[in-house]
Amino acid sequence: MTIQSQSAPQVKSGALADSDPVVLALTIGFILLFVGASIVDSSYVADLIGSGFAWTATYLGSFFQLLLLLTFFIAIGTALSRAGAARIGGLDRPEISRFRWLSMIMCTLLAGGGVFFAAGEPVYHFVVTPPAFDTEAGTSAAAAPAMAQSFTHWGFLAWAVLGSLTALVLTRAHYGQGKPLQPRTLLYPVFGEKVIKGRLGGVIDAFCVIAVVAGTVGPIGFLATQMSFGLHELFGVPDGYGTQLTVLAVLAGVYMTSAMTGLHKGIQLLSRFNVILALVIAGVIFVFGPTLFLTNIYTQSMGEYVTSFFAMATMTAETAPAWWMKWWTVFFFAWFIGYTPLMAVFVARISRGRTVREMVLAVALLAPIATTIWFTLLGGSGIYHQLAGTFDLTGALNNFRFDVATLTVAQALPGGTWMAAAILLLTTIFVATTGDSMSYSIAMVGAGHDEPSPWIRVFWGGAMALMAAILLYMGAGQIGVLQQFIVLTAIPVSLIILPSLWTGPKAAMAMAREQGLV
Repeated sequence: MTIQSQSAPQVKSGALADSDPVVLALTIGFILLFVGASIVDSSYVADLIGSGFAWTATYLGSFFQLLLLLTFFIAIGTALSRAGAARIGGLDRPEISRFRWLSMIMCTLLAGGGVFFAAGEPVYHFVVTPPAFDTEAGTSAAAAPAMAQSFTHWGFLAWAVLGSLTALVLTRAHYGQGKPLQPRTLLYPVFGEKVIKGRLGGVIDAFCVIAVVAGTVGPIGFLATQMSFGLHELFGVPDGYGTQLTVLAVLAGVYMTSAMTGLHKGIQLLSRFNVILALVIAGVIFVFGPTLFLTNIYTQSMGEYVTSFFAMATMTAETAPAWWMKWWTVFFFAWFIGYTPLMAVFVARISRGRTVREMVLAVALLAPIATTIWFTLLGGSGIYHQLAGTFDLTGALNNFRFDVATLTVAQALPGGTWMAAAILLLTTIFVATTGDSMSYSIAMVGAGHDEPSPWIRVFWGGAMALMAAILLYMGAGQIGVLQQFIVLTAIPVSLIILPSLWTGPKAAMAMAREQGLV
């Protein structure tokens, strides 16, 4: 039996007519308020958000950690149960081929952040020992714990929360019950129709869209600064606002065009190209780089990750420095929570025809393993050269100059300048895939159906690029302030996704019963 997706209503004239007015008003209002307040008094905005960031990390950090832990284990249990055989959307075969599907998942969820931090974060933990370990920083013994700590931030827990249980709730409600593919639908099993049709639903969607806007503008802005710095170091291009603005314009043009052409054209094409380029770069690094060292450190690091999994995932400010928890584990976990509803919308949209087991295991196991391999190739190479004395990134990383770290490591890789240029290109396309998929997802949320107007996709892509341009004009520090703000958005979003801990497995079981599997 095939259950048809909710059909798209007739799109009204005008780019913004195909949007929920509550979502549009609150989200645009946030953008204008944040930018306007930053122009009037950037220091006050930074101090206010910084205080909220510190409070959230102190009092809600453990809640975020438990939420990710429970999501991962419940999702894996659901996938391995009999309900795991249920097909999403009732289709006999998937809409999108496996390679394209996995490419879209990897590129969207890993995004520029993974590439941006893949080289620098492992080296940072190598020169500044993480609190879960007592190894001497900068020694051979510190290498595996450094990689394992990076795996904790970008591994199983991070991926599972982004697109497993929440995606199950959305697929059941959307394809099986005809509810809109929007964050508000996550609460449909709890509150029923009133959350779908009332203004409360618009407020819920707006919170989730604001979280994604804050989380996406950050990488877009940081990419512009990283590309400007990299082009200056590699090719002598002036490192300034003009170059940053040019990078933003090119990036926005790419992902807005991709989002406008739709799910089955631009987004798939960009994702496939990115995965192929990443595989080529990975192959060159592994074959022509320190192959034995990378193989050994990956084996050791995965062992350390598994054996110290709970120690790292449950570390709190009671046993670790508060600043470390705030800027590392809590920051990343809150960032992923803020992204979750819109990512779940995207995963649900592209996974129709897949089994519950395929979707959950691809997101919660396969993708994290691929991420750990990527971190080992870049970060492990960085540790190798730091040990060998090729360079010393201690000063740069203590100042959180990850742009310097990424470029320095890239230039030490096989191919030198050409490899560094390839990694800059890869980072750009990674951010572009996030920009196009999130523009598409935000447009879907606002429209309430699967095929939002191409112009509303372009509008949201352009709005995020414009916001990044304005904040960069004021100084890269305001981009960092916006990144801190996503930790605050994780508070309401975490409450929105909390019911999925039990409604996710119930949704999978309901699909299995409808298909006669249980």
